[in-house]
Amino acid sequence: MERSSLIVAFGEMLIDFVPTVGGLSLADAPAFKKAPGGAPANVAVAVSRLGGHSAFIGKVGEDEFGYMLAEILKQNKVEDRGMRFDPHARTALAFVTLKEDGEREFMFYRNPSADMLLRPDELDEELISKASVLHYGSISLISEPCRSAHLAAMDVASKAGVLLSYDPNLRLPLWPSAEEARKGILSIWDRADLIKVSEEELQFLTGKDPFSDEAALSVWHSNLKLLLVTEGHRGCRYYTSDFHGRVDGIKVQAVDTTGAGDAFVGGLLSQLVGDLSLYKDEQRLRAALKFANACGAITTTERGAIPALPDRDTVLRLIGTLFLSFPVVTNKLTQTRSPNLGYPGRLRGPTSRAGDLKITSTRELFQQRESNHMITMLQL
Repeated sequence: MERSSLIVAFGEMLIDFVPTVGGLSLADAPAFKKAPGGAPANVAVAVSRLGGHSAFIGKVGEDEFGYMLAEILKQNKVEDRGMRFDPHARTALAFVTLKEDGEREFMFYRNPSADMLLRPDELDEELISKASVLHYGSISLISEPCRSAHLAAMDVASKAGVLLSYDPNLRLPLWPSAEEARKGILSIWDRADLIKVSEEELQFLTGKDPFSDEAALSVWHSNLKLLLVTEGHRGCRYYTSDFHGRVDGIKVQAVDTTGAGDAFVGGLLSQLVGDLSLYKDEQRLRAALKFANACGAITTTERGAIPALPDRDTVLRLIGTLFLSFPVVTNKLTQTRSPNLGYPGRLRGPTSRAGDLKITSTRELFQQRESNHMITMLQL
């Protein structure tokens, strides 16, 4: 793999146990579906599913779950040479509580789990050095020796000129306290080139209204190239040194939001890696964020993180249902858009009546929305 196309994700990979019925407590859930997960691993798989080149660096237990996760990476064409197996610690497990709206809470079994025990001397520095992007979260900062391995990986990447992508992915139950979580997350904040935070995380870090520009700008730093604030189904806001704005989300019927943020990050990085200056062009950035929003939306329509991550054709087909009818010239090629299209989620075109586009199943959507009007797609 050439450096210009490689995205390396560093951190945890684990097993999510997702209840088969939403809206119940863990004790009341009748059964659980086993699903591979872990935010950095989700991003690596998301990139690969979208046709990109990705690798994962992290540690799992030398156990059946660990071997299963390694196989998942191989099946999804994610480079696994940076994966390590610990003979003395188990692969981490997480039980997920799903609310009626698909939002979730976590209960973790990792005390300690193998991902916490990755050492700096176990890093594949060559793999990191040839990457275009190193992506990571904050869970790997919680305890040693993984914290030292995390910082060492960032050092290797920085020296090699690799772009640093950071999604804190706050999981408060894993930290000793809220203050320790805030301190830990911010300890590496100023080193990132790209940061993605949810509105909940922004409020946690700043104590301010997370939907305000004031809150977002209060965490801006001089080395930052792009700051993204995701707002779930509402879409996302973006900030650069030259401009800022928002891209509305795509309305779907959410079943499980696990992995949606990781799908968003994977979608964006898969577009960014081809041209690291993309964030300087607002029109192109907005197109990439529309693509990323679609990735996140699709992921919420199925249970589990990695099982629900979409491929590129699936994403482009969803975008195709929203952008139809007349040509719009972009800096790359002509795409199509409906003259009556207001906000994402509102559709008017030759084959549809105006109204909210509600998706109950991506497969059902694509069967219903296939038409001759789904022509030249936006090549991000």
